[in-house]
Amino acid sequence: MAIPIIDDWKNYFQNENEGLGSSYERVILNQHLTRICQEHDVKTVLEAPIFGFTGISGINSMNMAQEGKEITLTDDNSERLVMIEKLWKECKLPVNLKYSENFTSLPVNDYEFDMSWNFSALWFVKDIESFLAELDRVSKKIILIIVPNRTGPGFLMQKIMSKKTYKEVVDTDSIKYSCFSRIMSNLGWKLAEERLIDCPPWPDIGMKKEHFLKKLYLGFLLDKDADETKGTSIMSFYRGRDENFTQRMLKYNGLERKLPEILKRFWAHHHYYLYIRKTESS
Repeated sequence: MAIPIIDDWKNYFQNENEGLGSSYERVILNQHLTRICQEHDVKTVLEAPIFGFTGISGINSMNMAQEGKEITLTDDNSERLVMIEKLWKECKLPVNLKYSENFTSLPVNDYEFDMSWNFSALWFVKDIESFLAELDRVSKKIILIIVPNRTGPGFLMQKIMSKKTYKEVVDTDSIKYSCFSRIMSNLGWKLAEERLIDCPPWPDIGMKKEHFLKKLYLGFLLDKDADETKGTSIMSFYRGRDENFTQRMLKYNGLERKLPEILKRFWAHHHYYLYIRKTESS
């Protein structure tokens, strides 16, 4: 969750090395998405916006596509959409790509998707009320919002130390639960589940975890099977070249499984909120 992604997002399409932190994060995210889709019988998915603070843009929903879900992605950058389309074709996965200038009007039909969701991307939306009203319009079953854990040390440290102030690039009010929960309730949605996720044995800091672990003389924890020339990236798994990728990342999930919820509030990197329509929950 680092501010430089604003300027260097293109670099990840040339060098796919996301590092150990983002790679672990993606595996944990996939586990939750798989479970949520199973529990709510999700077949069609809209991810909007797709640009967040994580390495390669536009691949958050790839695992769901591999599981047979029909995926639609919406972005406000046409150049980025071209790059994303190329990645999905390389992985031989179908995807529908849509352009939306400001996310206040999504180019999709009413109730077209079983699930709408976004990951660390909500704070790029300029008009949060209009955007969530659009998600309400297009979503049949559930809306999943995942935001950075605002009580985590990494979030607080980066907010203080970032060369660019957060206010210049994102709307930090948008990721406050008090902000979007009020809007979602007014739109007729009820919070059905919330969890703190992405809880590895390293803090959420804006540097490659390989560098961080080496500085602490913990290099023995690194992924020994990663290609030293290409680094660590889930794209090798999505291209069908690294079937053991998930298992290797899950060896870091001890805190994810065992840490009490109250402690996760001060260590987990992300917080998710799953909404269902109030009429369906009664």
